[in-house]
Amino acid sequence: MTAPNSKVAIVTGASRGIGAEIAKQLASDDFAVAVNFASSATEASKLVVQLRQAGHQAIAVKADVSVAADVSRMFDEVEAQLGKVDVLINNAGILQVMPLAQHSDELFDRTFAINTRGTFNTLREAANRLNDGGSIVNFSSSTVGLNLPGYSVYIASKAAVESLTQVFAKELRGRRITVNAVAPGPVATELFMHGKSEEQVQHYAKMPPLERLGQPEDIASIVSFLVSPAAGWVNGQILRANGGLV
Repeated sequence: MTAPNSKVAIVTGASRGIGAEIAKQLASDDFAVAVNFASSATEASKLVVQLRQAGHQAIAVKADVSVAADVSRMFDEVEAQLGKVDVLINNAGILQVMPLAQHSDELFDRTFAINTRGTFNTLREAANRLNDGGSIVNFSSSTVGLNLPGYSVYIASKAAVESLTQVFAKELRGRRITVNAVAPGPVATELFMHGKSEEQVQHYAKMPPLERLGQPEDIASIVSFLVSPAAGWVNGQILRANGGLV
């Protein structure tokens, strides 16, 4: 169990990239952190060891967010090991850039299963499991505002997340739970860099007026704010974090 007064956070898809940085940030904010992963067990375990060595409370929890039973079990495990959940960060997601006409049924289904149903599953569970006064941060994408070719199915899955966010914030009336979404622009993660030439990377870096790629720390800082008392009056909002790109 956690120390007295320690709050508990679940971060989905937290074994690497933005999710791992969010887990580190929330741990430094004195949250006990559940590092969720679907398949990257080694990375999740390494992160938990790193957090524990720094004096933080952390556990790794395997769960496929697209499977409702997995999500329910994830909450069970976190409650048993850390305590009742105060904060849910819906970071897990997938992206494959491809023209709409070339999308297979399988890729369409997988994109919506993880990005949209995964968020739906965790929100539905959180409705009954999250402590009053807690916070939820979902993840959209600034591509929703850019409407870039090749991103149609991904954008559709994230636009649905934005709608879920805004409606769910109203459905939790009386619980003092804030529900917001972060919509990052290009962020310098391994996932973003994969398959891109240096020229392509620099193209994306020059697109925002601030003329750089976002860093995982940029997004983690925003999440830290949204789950803090300082953001207590921010609810049902989509925060685009992209350096002014859109």
